Parts: sequence; C-alpha cells; structure tokens
Amino acid sequence: MPAKAPAYADLAARMKTLHAALKRKKLTVACAESCTGGLLGAVLTEHSGSSAYFRGGMEVYSDEAKTALAGVPPQLIHSHGAVSSVVAAALARGARERLGAKIGIGITGIAGPTGATPGKPVGLAYIAIDGPKLQRAKKVRWSFDRAGNRLASVGVALDLLAEAIG
Repeated sequence: MPAKAPAYADLAARMKTLHAALKRKKLTVACAESCTGGLLGAVLTEHSGSSAYFRGGMEVYSDEAKTALAGVPPQLIHSHGAVSSVVAAALARGARERLGAKIGIGITGIAGPTGATPGKPVGLAYIAIDGPKLQRAKKVRWSFDRAGNRLASVGVALDLLAEAIG
C-alpha cells in the first residue's frame, strides 16, 4: 500500500494519458460507483473532449440504487453484501450494459470513518472492470482518511482502465 493517497491533481494527470488512448482507440467507458460518490466520474471527465469516450456514471450509494440503476440482482447483495467483489463486478457490468459502453467500472467499499461491519473494515473497497479484454475485481484495504480512501480507490480504477485499454 502506498504511504499516502494520490492527490486529485495526480489522478487528473494520469487521466490525461488515458484520455488520449481512449480517444485514439475509440473506446467508451461508463461507471457505477458507491463509496467514491462520483469522484471517478469527475476524474474521467477532467479533460475537454471526454464526451468522446465517457458515456456516463451512476452514484449508487444505496442497495436499492445498485439494483434500480446498475441492475445488480438483489440476491447478489443479500448473499455477498454490497461491499464485495461480486457486487463490484455486477456494477461494472451493469454500467457497461446500461450505458452502452465498451468498458464498465464498478466501485464499492467503506470510505469511513463509520460504516464498518464485522469482517468489513473501514478502508475496504472492491474495484472492478468489465471490458472486452479484461474482466476483474480487485480487493484493496486502505488506511487513509475518508478522502484518501476515495482517491486511492479511484487510482486503482485508473490502473485497471489502463490495463483494459492495453
């Protein structure tokens, strides 16, 4: 784990490279995010011209929103919990399918400082990607403050997006 969370400016700088690659390869992206509350969407649209690849995003904080907006089956949430690799993957798939993108990204977790449950501590997050070349969910555990946990999770989403772009 890094010693400190990335700054927003660092994520925006990384996005500049991904921005060019997404446009060049004519790939599209959509996201469904919970614990990051729209931060990924903000980073994805940081640079002018992002409408060429960004289809849209959903802030799916409640279980009901995960189901209604991203199409996550309620039984997945009930059997695995909203903070799980299975739900993160379903969020990514739902964002991709519902918004007509080639690549979907899903994020769910516990940003803190409250919200921990037995076996699911503050800082736990799952970031998933669903695309033609890569389908994966990654588990991370951060020990930053709320803002840091959110920024670090978006950083992992950008890592996965870079890998999916190839």
